[in-house]
Amino acid sequence: MLSFFKQKPYLKDLLSDNYIDIHSHLLPGIDDGAKIISDTERLIKSLEKIGVSQFITTPHISHYIWNNSPEAIKANHNETSKKLIESNITTPFRAAAEYFMDDWFEKHFKDEKLLTLKDNYVLVEMSYMNAPVQLYKILFDLQVAGYIPVLAHPERYLFYHKNISEYDKLKKAGCLFQLNLLAAVGYYGEEVTKIAEQLLKKGMYNFVGTDVHHDNHIKAFEQRIKLKDSEDLKKIISNNQFFKF
Repeated sequence: MLSFFKQKPYLKDLLSDNYIDIHSHLLPGIDDGAKIISDTERLIKSLEKIGVSQFITTPHISHYIWNNSPEAIKANHNETSKKLIESNITTPFRAAAEYFMDDWFEKHFKDEKLLTLKDNYVLVEMSYMNAPVQLYKILFDLQVAGYIPVLAHPERYLFYHKNISEYDKLKKAGCLFQLNLLAAVGYYGEEVTKIAEQLLKKGMYNFVGTDVHHDNHIKAFEQRIKLKDSEDLKKIISNNQFFKF
């Protein structure tokens, strides 16, 4: 009877001391994440406190919004790394990218090597308004080009919420799923948390990510999860060890 009333854990307490994060926006001045190096430093220190031992930061590459290039991201990463060392921040981190799937992206990955999370695993996202018209062609061609798509925060695409079978189609099309951890505390709303729980129960998630942009995201890790059961989430969190470097 007592277990029924047992309080749910804080999100930060589900992260072990060797959690590997694969989705964040911590390079300064390159997208809608950290603005200046002091933001980067503060956010990294905060991530260390909640158990992040290594991370792969993933600036947006969206030709029509954040027109970053792999070269610009690498240069920013190198410069940022030097400044962090000067400030005695030594958390190991790499830089990849979060690619926006659209017509430009399809042409891009055929002509230029993508910045991947590891090996051929590439983080991708789509519009929150609607899926690309050529979504399944993009996913097919991406795999033909030798990449494995890891779809960022599938629970946040509201247009799929009333047709859960679309998630099955995405999985069958070769997509791996990355859960945004803050969905577990209701940061994006109750509906997103509900879908995240359904996908967790169905075993559809492969990895998780913080998707940290700013201090409010960090503060949300101090909240208790709203999922009915934390065991499925713990399992997916442990999967991130795959990306250890």
